[in-house]
Amino acid sequence: MNTRISFTRPILHLFFPYTCCGCGTDLITEPVLFCIYCQASMPFTRFEYFPANPIEKIFWGRTEIQAAAAHVYFTSGSLVQHSLHLLKYKGRKDIGIYFGQQMGASLKQSGRFNDCSVIIPLPLFAAREKKRGYNQATLLAEGLSRQLKIPVVHDAVSRVKKTETQTHKSRIQRWKNMESTFEIRDPQKIQGNHILLVDDVVTTGASLEACARALLTFPGLRISIACLAHTVSA
Repeated sequence: MNTRISFTRPILHLFFPYTCCGCGTDLITEPVLFCIYCQASMPFTRFEYFPANPIEKIFWGRTEIQAAAAHVYFTSGSLVQHSLHLLKYKGRKDIGIYFGQQMGASLKQSGRFNDCSVIIPLPLFAAREKKRGYNQATLLAEGLSRQLKIPVVHDAVSRVKKTETQTHKSRIQRWKNMESTFEIRDPQKIQGNHILLVDDVVTTGASLEACARALLTFPGLRISIACLAHTVSA
């Protein structure tokens, strides 16, 4: 049986080639997402291992966060930006699961997030999610769940306000843009839990702060944050 599989795999590869999501290199051996070079080039932050890291400092004096981290750095034209573009706009859901599992393994190893009991992906506005077909934060959350062995809670929080794009806004404009954006729909699903709030990219943290504030209106909740990427200047 094994001989048959190893013989047919190269033939199938001729018709269904595997290419690296980062650089497009042909991947001959297995259907992995990134070649060895791109895996080695991934700009990991290691923030999850350190209290008072740059992500945690974003929320100091703004909202109470137990721990926070971003997995990789995001810069313009980078491998991370290209991967996120594939995830968000090209239907590559597998990239979200892959990075979520990577994030989960790192969070588990750090020991600083082991008290989290449920995962909540930062919601998209319903019309935007319908247009895209999925929420990229949910895919990251599913990957995290596989590693951390804690459930993803869906529909407890909703995004009730359609916001303008944050890309070219200042920090203050981003905060104002996010006012009254999130609503807790089913507090019983999250009552008394330590929530791991998940998003793809953090810049000023305005969206995450707004969601965390909405959640923390219910007593007994604690919030930690895990993001795939942290935006930095090139």
